[in-house]
Amino acid sequence: MVRKVLVVVCAALLMTICGPALSAPARPGVDRVSTASATGDPGQQVAFHRWSDTAAFAHGSKEGVRVDHGALSIARTIGTREYTDPFGDAGPRAYDYATWTSRVVRPGFDLTELISSWNARTPGHTWVQVEMRGRADTGAMSKWYVMGRWSADDPDAGGAIHRTSVPRQGDDLGYVAIDTFVASGGHSLSSYQLRVTLYRPHGTSQSPHVGMVGAMASRIDVPEHLPASPLGGAEGITLDVPTYSQELHTGEYPQWDGGGEAWCSPTSTSMVLAYWRSGPRPADYAWVDPAYQDPWVDHAARNTYDYNYDGAGNWPFNAAYAGRFGLDAFVTRLRSLTEAEQFIKRGIPLVVSVSWDKGELDGAGYSTNGHLMVIVGFTEDGDVVVNDPASHLIPSNEQVRTVYDREQFENTWVPHSGGVAYVIHPSDVPLPDPPAQANW
Repeated sequence: MVRKVLVVVCAALLMTICGPALSAPARPGVDRVSTASATGDPGQQVAFHRWSDTAAFAHGSKEGVRVDHGALSIARTIGTREYTDPFGDAGPRAYDYATWTSRVVRPGFDLTELISSWNARTPGHTWVQVEMRGRADTGAMSKWYVMGRWSADDPDAGGAIHRTSVPRQGDDLGYVAIDTFVASGGHSLSSYQLRVTLYRPHGTSQSPHVGMVGAMASRIDVPEHLPASPLGGAEGITLDVPTYSQELHTGEYPQWDGGGEAWCSPTSTSMVLAYWRSGPRPADYAWVDPAYQDPWVDHAARNTYDYNYDGAGNWPFNAAYAGRFGLDAFVTRLRSLTEAEQFIKRGIPLVVSVSWDKGELDGAGYSTNGHLMVIVGFTEDGDVVVNDPASHLIPSNEQVRTVYDREQFENTWVPHSGGVAYVIHPSDVPLPDPPAQANW
């Protein structure tokens, strides 16, 4: 399966564009997820599990944390860690910490990939780290892999650390490709756990607050080309999602990957935030050059930027950015446009990860090895209405809304990224009922 890569080929140019059995009663300490595939296709095994309320967090192991109003926070610290920010100019700093560890989750199939996501507030100089480990097919328990170190703001804006993925974690069982755990060498995991570590400067009393942590486990093995999925009932519905062009930002803020073709993910996330009448306020983006259009996109790019990845396309970081504004946001995989239609029927647009070669998507006018755009609706015939922030590579918000052929679009998405989607919505807008094998 193609992992997202940071290049797009358009004509003769090479350009950076974006951003890699039924449920049974659970034994104590084990969460089981239903394994009945919604499509009946064993090549699309996807299960999403989340912890986002007092009852769910209570089932985990708490070391120094408390659950306050449905969120994890530090009650007492259990140790002190020295951390040197690899992207800062200061030496090691001491942080007190506490941890929460989930119960073992058995998705019901042997997973080969896992993406975690979280929603957290990090006031002052607090930050969080999310890790995962699993039981391999060899019977061995893997080490803890770091899935992300997150601070809502960077140090220049008063945050604790430069948010980052962690490189060079690979071993015989797996590795982390920026934001995705990938089992290596033909291995797989039968179960997994998540661990959240909450940090605050040594001797202080502030705490981060983690309101949601989740994981999408998957085993995707689909043909290179799929037939168009059945219509799902959203035909003729188009959501009024504002249109923003990433191309308007070309050359802006090279320290955060320079705008333009590199900012598809934060531009897409910004469109969905605006749809929900959420996002940063003018005071938040007052630092943006007043000559720049749509300054909230610059704010999103800065605050989703992964300093290790050197880009703003880290999937969980975009979800966490949306979460800072009080929205529920997570990363999962959908199996088809039929499933995507269920969200549109509920009024929920989706940010999706796609890629295609020249000529594979009529009307696009470019090709890409990794791109994000927003599904906003469907035509009466079931074709896909999208806000494509790179539409025609023309720097105009008016060019962003476009329609792509259903079968062609589905094949840019499901076989290539495994159907990755950011699901972003207010908590009072309910998600559609999940399929039997719940992937949301």
